[in-house]
Amino acid sequence: MKNSAVCDTTVDLAGVKLKNPVMTASGTFGSGEEYSEFVDLNRLGAVVTKGVANVPWPGNPVPRIAETYGGMMNAIGLQNPGIDVFCRRDIPFLKKYDTKIIVNVCGKTTEDYLEVVERLADEPADLLEINISCPNVKEGGIAFGQDPRSAEHITREVKKHAKQPVIMKLSPNVTSIAEMAKAVEAGGADVISLINTLTGMKIDIHRQTFAVANKTGGVSGPAIRPIAVRMVYEAANAVKVPIIGMGGITCAEDALEFILAGASAVSVGTASFYNPMAAVQVAEGIEAYMRQHRAEHIRDLVGIVK
Repeated sequence: MKNSAVCDTTVDLAGVKLKNPVMTASGTFGSGEEYSEFVDLNRLGAVVTKGVANVPWPGNPVPRIAETYGGMMNAIGLQNPGIDVFCRRDIPFLKKYDTKIIVNVCGKTTEDYLEVVERLADEPADLLEINISCPNVKEGGIAFGQDPRSAEHITREVKKHAKQPVIMKLSPNVTSIAEMAKAVEAGGADVISLINTLTGMKIDIHRQTFAVANKTGGVSGPAIRPIAVRMVYEAANAVKVPIIGMGGITCAEDALEFILAGASAVSVGTASFYNPMAAVQVAEGIEAYMRQHRAEHIRDLVGIVK
């Protein structure tokens, strides 16, 4: 590592160059518009959109969110307006900013995913993030995300139809995250992102019923970070493709754990709910750390803890 006045924070993800390694996590930032009055989107490496399906999804019944110790639990159920509204409304908005656009894609069948991927082929999206891991969907996604053969198959099919590089987003609700990472790499994944939420349950003892109507939900926030860092480390040491790490990042120190463990980039999610500036502050903190430790390029830090 050299002492340099200029720190290069650029990241290359399958040929797509991000100005810095920090992006938003899908489902926590909408498609950017609702946060844009608080956050300068130009300062982010990328905006990852909320999951979009081939048709509108209404999501799960309410209540859909519950607070947990050190985080939260959600059972939104991937509510979204569908790909047609998304292309007409959200992509044109994001194109106004100097940031990369990563579209998160969800579906209940292979055909659902492919329909969205094909629809996005002619849209100015930079990368596609394929959500095979959401624990709130009772069919489709969870089966793909928990079985290595299914994960490899959906990856291979998406790659056949995708014009943009493909990020496969992994579920932590598996026996071996390394095995799942190798499966999607074998299927042709260009990048891997992890972790999605951990499946949890909360019971309201006063109402004597489940805190969310879906009974279970996805747990996120600082409480899951040590698990996420461990899984990113295991995945990064099992595959050669770049890793995007996420799970409980609230500040630059948290993000740097993931980078030192092997992540080339990071996503900030739950923290944005209580601090809209979290992702920007993480990016600024990473650069300050690089100066302090005389790291000329962000890649000098990736995976150096073995």
